[in-house]
Parts: sequence; structure tokens; C-alpha cells
Amino acid sequence: PAMAAAAAPPSSSSLAPPEVPMELHAGNRDRLVAALRAHLSASGRPLRGLVLLQGGEEQTRYCTDHLELFRQESYFAYLFGVREPGFYGAIDIASGQSILFSPRLPADYAVWMGEIKPLSYFKDRYKVDMVFYVDEITQVLQDRFSDHGKPLLFVLYGKNTDSGNYSKPASFEGMEKFDSDLSTLHPILTECRVIKSDMELALIQYANDVSSEAHIEVMRRARPGMKEYQLESIFLHHVYMYGGCRHCSYTCICATGENSSVLHYGHAAAPNDRTLNDGDMALMDMGGEYHCYGSDITCSYPINGKFNNNQTIVYNAVLKAHNAVIAHMQPGVNWLDMHKLAEQTILESLRNERILHGDVTDMMAQRLGAVFMPHGLGHLLGIDTHDPGGYPEGLERPKEPGLSSLRTIRELKEGMVITVEPGCYFIDALLIPARDDPVYSKFFNWEEIEKYKSFGGVRIESDVYVTAHGCKNLTNCPRETLEIEAVMAGAPWPVRATNNSLSKAS
Repeated sequence: PAMAAAAAPPSSSSLAPPEVPMELHAGNRDRLVAALRAHLSASGRPLRGLVLLQGGEEQTRYCTDHLELFRQESYFAYLFGVREPGFYGAIDIASGQSILFSPRLPADYAVWMGEIKPLSYFKDRYKVDMVFYVDEITQVLQDRFSDHGKPLLFVLYGKNTDSGNYSKPASFEGMEKFDSDLSTLHPILTECRVIKSDMELALIQYANDVSSEAHIEVMRRARPGMKEYQLESIFLHHVYMYGGCRHCSYTCICATGENSSVLHYGHAAAPNDRTLNDGDMALMDMGGEYHCYGSDITCSYPINGKFNNNQTIVYNAVLKAHNAVIAHMQPGVNWLDMHKLAEQTILESLRNERILHGDVTDMMAQRLGAVFMPHGLGHLLGIDTHDPGGYPEGLERPKEPGLSSLRTIRELKEGMVITVEPGCYFIDALLIPARDDPVYSKFFNWEEIEKYKSFGGVRIESDVYVTAHGCKNLTNCPRETLEIEAVMAGAPWPVRATNNSLSKAS
């Protein structure tokens, strides 16, 4: 069977990588300057100073000279779109002017790495007002921005609420000559990133179009006897070959059988290496990244192309939750309420199928949903898979099981992009304690649960944009069981034409 899959006709794509207009980043800078000015005005501070960010540095692998493939730091990518390492960028709050500082490269760079670009190249490519060398930062700031005494530098320092890590504030030789503000920029810039412009949305849509297409390719070529990493390989090939996506948004999760109950399967210690068996479910969570903008999509389906009874029950419970949430999404809706709606929908389905018994309201009060869905319903998405801004100042992460995993509990706003990814899993590490718990245990029909012992789990994930009066699903994969079976048997899937606002803008 593995050989038959390899002999499938070569795939093609209706998509082509779009040109990225640098106006996208100019717009991001304009929104930041407007937000900073509003904040400074409101707090009675002068409308001047410079935003200063340090871009990412190239990293070697441990102590060797092997350079890891560079990917720009996300805040820097948002404001400047620079793909090269070692840059700094500044924005003058008074005038809105933008300045890039390029590293001064050694002469032998031209031998090993390619042409040394003149400063004019970067000014033209990145559509900024001025470009200097990094070693000129102190001089430039003193000469050009000291009309009102030495300029105040707004640098980026704040906590990422998903990782608990802090962003690294810019530092350069001679920085002690200037005053720095470490607290103002981070929350304001993060909030800018939460609301996507039309140009940003077009890139996220493109990443979704390419990744949706790649998921369908994987679905069609999956066969019993293959390895999970072969499915990963088909996806990676498709998004790069046809989509120009050199990076993925995160490590691919290609989980089959009981592996599909491991939420972040696919890492180095669980490396997508199991053999696919007839009768297994596959849970494929993969997303391509284009010009740093990501996608995050999960498809679940039977390896052999036909849903059996148990697979249909669990899959439809999750699909019903996924669709219920999307039907309710609009500005003003609270994300914690959406998580609970997903849990309730799944619990009702499991009760209807006699996997659970008792009152769903009681189950919700006891947080039973967290046994089957221990993760949050979804997260903000953009330049990072887990985009920042989930818990702005004043929002506290809930403490209860399941809810504590939510990466945000915000009210939805027009312009947000958020993942909707309910799941239902049979996880021994959660079911065994539930069985031993006198309060939990009485809700379960343990005889039925036994039938799902090595089932794994189902997750269905789409990336959804919040519009003025509702929402738009950016992901385009078959979702109904009959659609999935048809596509796996070779039926065409209507791929929506990609959003053309990018090429028009360039």
C-alpha cells in the first residue's frame, strides 16, 4: 500500500506566492504611532521620543559554526518586515519617520554569503525614510533627534503570557547616553498586533489557502502501512513547493491511533514515527507560514478513508462544537463563554451516545469537560502561532481545570484572528483519576469508555476572522464525514480563490 501511495500522480496547485507590499508594515508602524500618541496625550506626556527595536540575531547550533536558518523576531517583523538578521529599527513619534540600522558586513561576506547590499537597497526594499549602519545609532540619534534635548527611547520589554518569557529590549553601544522607557511600548504594540489590517489578513488567508490544500493532499495520500513522518513530509513539500512557505508556524503534529490523544505530539521525543494502521484515526495539526504570517489547521480522519461507528460519534461531537462556536462568534462575545459552549456541546453528544450519563449542567459545574478537552478552545493567531495579547493588563487567567489552559478569555473584537479548535480525547492520565474520583466517576459509563481505550482523540481546527457582525472562516478543508470520505476517495474539493488584495496593493 505504501508503494501505491508513492505512485500517485504529481500534485499541483491553483495558488502562487503573492508579492508582499511593504505598505503592510508602513501601516503597522502608522497604527503604532497613532496608539502611542493617544496614550502619551492621555497621560499628559510630550508627543516625542523614538520607538527603538532590535531585530533578531543569527544563532549557531550550540558551540558549532552551523547557522540555524534565521527567522525574524516577531515584533520586529510586524513593524519592519526585514528578513535579514542583525538589524535595528526606530520610529520617530513626532514625525512618524522610520529608520533602519543595518549591520556593517565584513568584506569576505561577499565571498561566502553573497553581495553586500548598499544602504539604498534596504531603504528601497523596506520603504523606510532613512537607513544607516548599526554602529552609527548613537551618532544619528544625537545629531537628528536631539532638538528637545536627548531623545527618550521607548524600548520593548514585557511578558509573553503563553511562555512566561520576556521580550529582549534593544541595547547598543552608547545607549547609556539616552533615557529609556521600558514599560510603555510593550502593551501598546501588542494590542496593535491583536487587530489585523486587510493586508495582514490577506497573508493569513494565503497561508490558510496553501495549508488547506496541503492538508487535502495528505488526506488523499494517507494509506495504512505508511509512517506518520511521511504524512508530515507530504505537507512540508506541498506548502514549500507550491506555496513558497520555507517555514511552518510550529512543529507538525502527525498523530495516529492512540498518539492522537497526545496534545503536542510530534516533538523530538515523539517524532511522528509510528506506522499507520487500518482502523486508526489520524489527527493532523499543521500550518505553513508565509512572510512570517502563520496558519494553524487541524484535520482528523480515518486512515482507511471510512469512518466507523465510534469514529463517527466522536468526530461529530467535536464538529458540532466547532460549528456551534463559529455560529456564535461576533464582536462582544466572550471567549470563555465560547469555550464552555464547546465543552457543553461535546458533553451533550457523549451523553446522547450513552458514553456519559446524568445532567449536563451538573457535569459542567464539576468541570467534567476538562477530562475530554484539557486544552483551551483557541488562541490569537498572526505572526506567532500563539499570537500575543491574550491576557492584557487586568485580565487574570482562570484557575479551574481546562479553563486554566485558555490562552485568552477576551471579548472578541472586529479584526481579531483566533483559532477554533475543540477536541475530544481519551487520555488515560485523565480518565484513570476520574474513575477513582467518587464525584466524577458516577457520570461515566465505564463499559462504553472501555471501547475507546486506544482510540486517541479528535481535534478540528480552523482559523477564524472576527468581522463587524459575525466572523469568516479562513480555513477551507472538508469537515463533514461524507465530504472527508469523498475527498479521500479522490473527489475534487472546491478550493476557494485566494484573496487578491495583496497583488493589487503591490
